[in-house]
Amino acid sequence: MEALLRSVREHDAADLVGLTEALCAVPSEFPNEAPLTDALEARLRLRAPKLEIIRVNNNIVARTNLGRSQRVVIGGHTDTVPANGNQTPRRDGLILHGLGTADMKAGLAVMLRLAETISEQDPGFDVTLFWYEGEEVADAHNGLKALFATHADLVTGDFAILMEPTGTWVEAGCQGTLHLGATFRGARAHTARPWMGRNAIHAASEVLTRIAAHDPGTQTVDGLEFRESVQVVRIDGGVANNVVPDECRIIVNRRFAPCWTSAEAEDQLRALLFGADEITVVNFSPAAAPNLMNPLVAQFIGTLDLAVRPKLGWTDVARFASRGIPAVNFGPGDPTLAHTAQERVDCREIIGAYGVLARFLGLE
Repeated sequence: MEALLRSVREHDAADLVGLTEALCAVPSEFPNEAPLTDALEARLRLRAPKLEIIRVNNNIVARTNLGRSQRVVIGGHTDTVPANGNQTPRRDGLILHGLGTADMKAGLAVMLRLAETISEQDPGFDVTLFWYEGEEVADAHNGLKALFATHADLVTGDFAILMEPTGTWVEAGCQGTLHLGATFRGARAHTARPWMGRNAIHAASEVLTRIAAHDPGTQTVDGLEFRESVQVVRIDGGVANNVVPDECRIIVNRRFAPCWTSAEAEDQLRALLFGADEITVVNFSPAAAPNLMNPLVAQFIGTLDLAVRPKLGWTDVARFASRGIPAVNFGPGDPTLAHTAQERVDCREIIGAYGVLARFLGLE
């Protein structure tokens, strides 16, 4: 492990692909991000001496304090999902394969190079770069959430970019996500005499059929088409193979466009669950608007006339949006390959992402 950490600390920043490979070689599945975080901190303190470096648990913030009128915040998570036979990175021509290549150590490498360039050359904005833990697991462990709760000043700015894999598209805003639980109640009886009871699983069938037939459609926000979805993701019920079940519970997930508030999305989903005996909120995360008309968002997109599409899914950009900070997803790597055994990144995208961000920040 020490050799891998030394490779991260000592790798040539100009070789973005090699730096990405070095980062990928260091395991960092939650809750074991500390070794990688240690290496990142050591490298930043050595190679970005002009930046203020602050560590909070396994989260690192590196920022300028140049007195600029606007601050750009750029962040990425250090953790990965569990390995799936892909824990050792390997190159195949211009393609780097392996766990974390796309999601999102290529983005972390870009951020390291930016930090080192910014330490040598003043950018046009004040810049905050942050590397955070626990994005791939339960919300309670999310390092960005923790930073906003205890050190909000460290991650606040006028515009935020998350280095999620987007294939170097700008994925603007994000969908909201809502889970409701619906409970259906019946009465137990012997399955030889079912007429003496009431089958709770059968009682759920009308709602299940209604949801299966429901098409929530597409909503257009800032000219971007957010395709919505409603899916039953869990069903539990039954007592024994000879007992009529007296309770059935389903969990339904709704992905909604940023034209809806969380309350509106909940009301719409509750209407689909009409007939349930009890409906409860399991969890929800609000959507984030694209904010394409925001001057900084527009300036970033205009850097190289970047292609734009909506973010289908929820990301931490919503944490910024909820605080009035416009944010987008932008980074190297195909998002459809994240979390798969086939995860990989095109090396040209790593170099391209750095070039876009460097130009936007006034470093080229």
